[in-house]
Amino acid sequence: MRNLMVELADRRYPIAIGQHLFDDHALMTRHIASRQVMIVTNEVVAPLYLAKVSAHYEDRQLEVIILPDGEAFKTMDSAMTVFDRLLQQKFSRTAHLIALGGGVIGDLAGFAAACYQRGIPFVQMPTTLLSQVDSSVGGKTAVNHPLGKNMMGAFYQPKAVIADMTTLSTLNDRELAAGLAEVIKYGLIRDLEFFEWLEAHMEALVARDPEALATAVERSCQNKAMVVALDERETGERATLNLGHTFGHALETGLGYGAVLHGEAVAIGTLLAADLSSRLGYLEVADIDRIRRLLIRANLPTTVPEGLSPEEFLEHMAVDKKNVEGQLRLILLKRIGEAHLPMSVERGLIKQTLVSAIALHRPQGSL
Repeated sequence: MRNLMVELADRRYPIAIGQHLFDDHALMTRHIASRQVMIVTNEVVAPLYLAKVSAHYEDRQLEVIILPDGEAFKTMDSAMTVFDRLLQQKFSRTAHLIALGGGVIGDLAGFAAACYQRGIPFVQMPTTLLSQVDSSVGGKTAVNHPLGKNMMGAFYQPKAVIADMTTLSTLNDRELAAGLAEVIKYGLIRDLEFFEWLEAHMEALVARDPEALATAVERSCQNKAMVVALDERETGERATLNLGHTFGHALETGLGYGAVLHGEAVAIGTLLAADLSSRLGYLEVADIDRIRRLLIRANLPTTVPEGLSPEEFLEHMAVDKKNVEGQLRLILLKRIGEAHLPMSVERGLIKQTLVSAIALHRPQGSL
């Protein structure tokens, strides 16, 4: 087992990474002190891991909520399902909530924990690569709105993150690739050495080599933990973790939640951000090609799907939490391994990037 700590100004919490962690009774009960426990999961994860996880809490007042799977269900209605059960079963503010699933479940259950009685403890048990390397760490919780992704939420840190890497064996190839988009992001924004490691080991990651995956998860969590420790509430440096996300969120919202996976949208958004970085004089064309090649090797899409015009794309990008007083703020790249957050970017340049991308012939690798 590999152990990391997220060090915040006034508290800290552990990340445990390893094989068969859901079988470790001492670990699974260490951070769950309450006699009242609720597990929030979905209909895909529940048949695989719910029995194993819930067995550790059979001597408690245990409630289980199984939600439909998918980004389309990361809604206030789903959060209300959690609130309703917590109230019906008279759960107190000392109750503990467990988020067992991928990024949708982690975000939604964390949001419910942040809101219920002004905050109850929760533990992240991520079961996808994307959630293990990104969404389970750092305390961002949210639900979606039809007009924008993650627009209702809170910064609310978990008590612990338990990443059982055996769960990655049940991911389909598309979900695995979606997680690799977030892994690649860390190399691009702040860790050139890691990016080069990914270039050397991508085939091993795609083949699910356990040691390669463990290294990628650990290095990604180390990078995120360091950024979160410096900027917990995203007033500065933490925004760099959103490379590709403003473009990607616009894709998800515009095409309909679930039409593309979050990691797929981030991969496409990352290339759009790289193109825009080049137009501003930062990246060379060779850098963009290098990024594209790695994304393709990770089995990720690299071209914009049909369905959005440049104007519609820009309209959805305007509904983004990083924007300030109507100014689009995008995370760009000064170079591979170093992110840049300009005060604003001219809309005309952004539109040039979108027009160019949408006009491209869609070769192999497009959605």
